[in-house]
Amino acid sequence: MRKSQTINNTGICKKRITAIKDTMEILSGKWKFHILGTLLEGGSMHFMELLREVDGIAAKVLSKELQDMEMNLLISRTVLNTKPITVAYEVTEYGRTLKPIIDEIAKWGTAYRTALYDKTAELTKD
Repeated sequence: MRKSQTINNTGICKKRITAIKDTMEILSGKWKFHILGTLLEGGSMHFMELLREVDGIAAKVLSKELQDMEMNLLISRTVLNTKPITVAYEVTEYGRTLKPIIDEIAKWGTAYRTALYDKTAELTKD
């Protein structure tokens, strides 16, 4: 019988696991990557613009996600001196550090859809 391997419990490993856990907690949910990607591509946007761009999200959910991301320093919120008052959101410098990750996720998603389409086309060819 083979002995099962255990995860290295050194301080370095624990720090890495904690960092991964923190990252997943901050970025979890259905909408955060979509909102970040939209703001990274579109620049500063008003709430209603985001609501239109992020297909399928409810206003209440968008508001909550934006609050979470602002609290985690990923986006900034600017209240504009207009009537009625409008609010603009944009990705912070710190939030922009996620751009390479989001770009890689988009690249993977594109490749996945292509592979899936090719496989489906291959199966329906017969």
